[in-house]
Amino acid sequence: MNILDKIVADKRLEVNLKKSLIPMSQLEQSVLFERKTTSLANKLRNSSSGIIAEHKRRSPSKSTINQNLNVQDVARGYENAGVCGMSVLTDLKYFGGALDDLLLARASCNLPLLRKEFIIDEYQILEARAYGADVILLIAAILTRAEIKKFSEFAKSLQLDVLLEVHNEDELHKSIMPSLDMLGVNNRNLKTFDVSLDISKSLSELIPNEFVKVSESGISTIDAIKELHPYGYQGFLIGENFMKTDNPGESAKEFINLL
Repeated sequence: MNILDKIVADKRLEVNLKKSLIPMSQLEQSVLFERKTTSLANKLRNSSSGIIAEHKRRSPSKSTINQNLNVQDVARGYENAGVCGMSVLTDLKYFGGALDDLLLARASCNLPLLRKEFIIDEYQILEARAYGADVILLIAAILTRAEIKKFSEFAKSLQLDVLLEVHNEDELHKSIMPSLDMLGVNNRNLKTFDVSLDISKSLSELIPNEFVKVSESGISTIDAIKELHPYGYQGFLIGENFMKTDNPGESAKEFINLL
């Protein structure tokens, strides 16, 4: 069993427990449920930097990244830095995140917020809407084509943008459909955790132009972004690079100023 399989198995247990505690109807009554969402895809299309900055405390590949910051400061710092959007990890067991992080980020900034989560159930999409997200992530490696279709169409019905993440050509071919806004290529092999920008380069020409192309993982330098621009990438998800510093917002600002 690789790490991704373990995460998904745990996630199924977690979601089933939550569903038994908090009914969907309760999520739909959240104050934020009717909030007007902001499209991350549109922001990326009209941005010169394309940076989506992440809030991440730890990960299976890096254990602790930064446990000392509060999410409100990070969100405000990222907004002041001029990023396009913010990704908030909400998985507790493997990444040290929480849905409350999403809530706190929402209260602290006006950026489009991506709920970074291992989504395997429509319930989690309702949660994302109820806790202030504008975008959800779907991971092709853990979903069937039918699930991608069902979840992305459900997200669109809630006015949420959909970022679909792929790692290889097979995942890309099974995933392309009109209910997606952005196609993200993860440069990290989720089974070995090796990182290579070649994954983004080789898949770029297979992604139709109506989708915003996003490159994820292993982007830690200005050069990496400049290398990917000619391949049509408009979004760049950066997590550890900012989070491993004492002031992620300041780090993001310096990074963007150099672009």
